[in-house]
Amino acid sequence: MPRQPVLFLSHGSPMLPLESGPATAFFAGLGGDIEARWGRPRAILCASAHWTTAAPRVSLAARPETIHDFYGFPESLYRLTYPAPGAPDVARDAAAALEAAGFTVGLDADYGLDHGAWMPLRMMWPGAKIPVAQIAIQPDLGPAHHIALGRARAALGDGNVLVIGSGGAVHNLRDLALRRQADSSSTPDWAEDFSAWLEAAVVAGDEAALADYRDRAPGAREAHPTDEHLLPLHFAFGAGGATPGRPLFRGYTGGSLSMAAFVFAA
Repeated sequence: MPRQPVLFLSHGSPMLPLESGPATAFFAGLGGDIEARWGRPRAILCASAHWTTAAPRVSLAARPETIHDFYGFPESLYRLTYPAPGAPDVARDAAAALEAAGFTVGLDADYGLDHGAWMPLRMMWPGAKIPVAQIAIQPDLGPAHHIALGRARAALGDGNVLVIGSGGAVHNLRDLALRRQADSSSTPDWAEDFSAWLEAAVVAGDEAALADYRDRAPGAREAHPTDEHLLPLHFAFGAGGATPGRPLFRGYTGGSLSMAAFVFAA
């Protein structure tokens, strides 16, 4: 079977599909780049920061709805849809792999595609032809849990399924709002310091450091007041197995909202 990579994507603001800039251009070319190097995936499994549960769950919807899980944005954004088919077979396989590793996994027949999933995919594959399933994250269970969750998925093998963790390498919405009020696009030192540390840990494959990032990384408290937007990276790191990570994209929007992306692939 073809071998797909594992990706971590910082999905940024919901406005990204309506804007232009380096991050939008990166996403617009990413689907084609993946197909050119690894072939077209038969399906996608996405762990999004915006589906949070107490215990692992996977989505079984055959026709997942587009979830507009944000508020206060222009009406044109709420008219965007991503009518990709679901991938219940991929979700069930993932659930079986996780259960074999000792996890208790729930099945959700109703959950659609939240913006952590559909927003980057809409830019990567606007035709919405590739089936997509989601896997939830558990913010109360921490980074090590998500590395183990990803590793359990990796034990399933590839099967030409593209695995994506979608979150944010630096995600502090309060700081972002303050910078917008001040009309400042400068990137603070703590964001730069955390980003540099995170990239070095990913490239080094330093599992212990990533699992303990709150105590080890400079600027961790400012970069992530809460864990949920970094946990998809831990899932992707685990799902990448022993494959080293490397950066795909660097940059910020609004000064401090990181758009960093990583790939885990041979």
